[in-house]
Amino acid sequence: MTTPLGAIVVVERAGRRVTVSRRTRETDVTVSLDLDGSGRCSIETGVGFYDHLLGSLGHHGLFDIEIRATGDLGVDEHHTVEDVALVLGAAFAETLGERTGINRFGDAAVPMDEALANAVVDVGGRPYAVVELPFRSFQVGALPLQLVEHALESFARTGGLTLHLRGAGRNDHHLAEAAFKALGRALRVACELDPRRSGVASTKGALG
Repeated sequence: MTTPLGAIVVVERAGRRVTVSRRTRETDVTVSLDLDGSGRCSIETGVGFYDHLLGSLGHHGLFDIEIRATGDLGVDEHHTVEDVALVLGAAFAETLGERTGINRFGDAAVPMDEALANAVVDVGGRPYAVVELPFRSFQVGALPLQLVEHALESFARTGGLTLHLRGAGRNDHHLAEAAFKALGRALRVACELDPRRSGVASTKGALG
């Protein structure tokens, strides 16, 4: 599989499980994803709060996710955060394949104390992202919060999904975590197989 930002190599595939990797001069990322998992996650990107957010996505989406990433964190977090999102999106695209038999659409709202996030997704192959998360501070832990929107846009790009994610809250940790939990739950619904559907969920008979 090739993306506009470089080669993403499929290391292993079995049903709706896949391992993909991408190596550049800036990062080395490997992602294993099982769409039909139980929410087991093991994530090491070198950016602790980012690991926490991605783990929340997997746990509440019931996806098994393993991520191992090394990057030029001595420069800053940008390349690592972006490239992990790109490879995770590619893993979703690979596991979905021709996207037949799935619900395609999903939505979820998740509160976390004073914060509330709403996620709506279409995994039908049309990459687009609208993200409105009004953070109040520059970063949480080692994660610059301006990278959250960029990561979600990158994920939508290689995942071939339309994403609308909005939220509000007074605590940036709560807002970011609610957003990733909502995204995980929305993706869970969208990626689930519908036993009544044999083809794609489109009146055109084709996606994209």
